[in-house]
Amino acid sequence: MIAAQQIRKTYGTMTVLDGVTLRIPARGITSIIGPNGAGKSTLLSIMARLMEADDGRVTVDGLDVASAKSDVLARRLSILRQENHISSRLTVRDLVGFGRYPHSKGRLTPEDVGHIDRAIGYLHLEDLADRFLDELSGGQRQRAHIAMVLCQDTDYVLLDEPLNNLDMRHARGMMQLLRRAADDLGKTIVLVMHDINFASWYSDAIVAMKAGRVAHHGSPAEIIRPEVLSAIYDMPIAVQDVGGKQVALYYE
Repeated sequence: MIAAQQIRKTYGTMTVLDGVTLRIPARGITSIIGPNGAGKSTLLSIMARLMEADDGRVTVDGLDVASAKSDVLARRLSILRQENHISSRLTVRDLVGFGRYPHSKGRLTPEDVGHIDRAIGYLHLEDLADRFLDELSGGQRQRAHIAMVLCQDTDYVLLDEPLNNLDMRHARGMMQLLRRAADDLGKTIVLVMHDINFASWYSDAIVAMKAGRVAHHGSPAEIIRPEVLSAIYDMPIAVQDVGGKQVALYYE
């Protein structure tokens, strides 16, 4: 379980996170939604110790994120940020291999190579494994980065806007893959999402944030409701039931 207790973060006079308290259970997919500026990515970064909170505490299965040794934390939790500044002259295989660094410290073992091959296969990147990153489309690079994160083989996987640069077919495929990773591999996957319908369709739980606070937290059926979404996004949003799933309509 990831537990955040009274997390606060400010930049000058601007409060980004205002006393966020949240518990994310182990296993399954939890999506964090909300308008721009709600604090979603900041919260995810603090959970992964990429950013320091001004106040509060985050634990992962009881492990204090702020004080844990880096190699211990990296074997428990992995994260993919929206922007990744990694050399474009790496091959896909090289990039995915970085995911094994917490385990191998740069000296790959046959076991590490097996993890790399499986991650490449899981993301259907076999034909691209020896291509350089700058030879790939944005969607292909995104899949390679997610393969790197999965190759790290942590129980907890945090992904900030994992559908960036993906067309509809690949976005659906990515969410199906993450759903499978949660179900078959027992992963706990936390996503920052802007597409509330993908969040509704594939998540076990949804956290809705607004103005640096958790406004709602519950199942998709509890969150994807007209009154909840309209209050979160400050616009009329209708919801229809499609095959037992809630789909938001906000185009009019």
